Amino acid sequence: MKKACKNCKLIVDGNVCPNCKGNKFSENWKGKIAVIDPEHSEVAKQVGITIKGEYAIKV
Repeated sequence: MKKACKNCKLIVDGNVCPNCKGNKFSENWKGKIAVIDPEHSEVAKQVGITIKGEYAIKV
């Protein structure tokens, strides 16, 4: 099962978040935002995402 970083909400498989380098995760998350081009995405700008990836909406 994939887990979401409690700090930046990036959905990951490993034990260290590649985005913020955090190690606190939750398997209890809801919703997903997939960001392919954060520079041109209005949604990414509104929620503060600067790196592409899949993010949980609620952790």
